[in-house]
Amino acid sequence: MKAVLGSVVALLLTVTLLTRSSADETQSAEMRLYPPTTIEWKTGPAVLPPGAKMAVLEGDPTKEGPFVVRFQFPDGYHIPPHTHPKTERVTVVSGALYLATGEALDRSSAKKLPAGSFAYWPAGMKHTAWSEGETVIQLHGTGPWQLNYVNPADDPRNAGK
Repeated sequence: MKAVLGSVVALLLTVTLLTRSSADETQSAEMRLYPPTTIEWKTGPAVLPPGAKMAVLEGDPTKEGPFVVRFQFPDGYHIPPHTHPKTERVTVVSGALYLATGEALDRSSAKKLPAGSFAYWPAGMKHTAWSEGETVIQLHGTGPWQLNYVNPADDPRNAGK
């Protein structure tokens, strides 16, 4: 009986330590606050059409693990039809984002996401988006973040090739 109890305790301790170790890997070791005036905006990633700005708030979207980024789009900014290999989660901070699904840009079926909206869609869902007014969105998820254009010719990294 003592041997069985000892084995159960050892097993529970091992599971607890493994679970805690796994959870600790996704926890921040420090606190950071980002008032709007302290956010460092940089040129958006090459996968996006020119004109976007990006601020990394937590993590690294190019690596495995959780991340939070913001994108700033000028009025009328358009991201051609694309997909993501992981669920995308978006909060509209300011302005408005329009979202349409499918391979073609069908503005008549787009859903308007005004400031304060939250939306998510599954991995692999074809969609396109554009802004109305200067728009800031916050994207959070698990990296690496990727964007795959439905039409490879729409990928800015292929321009001039």
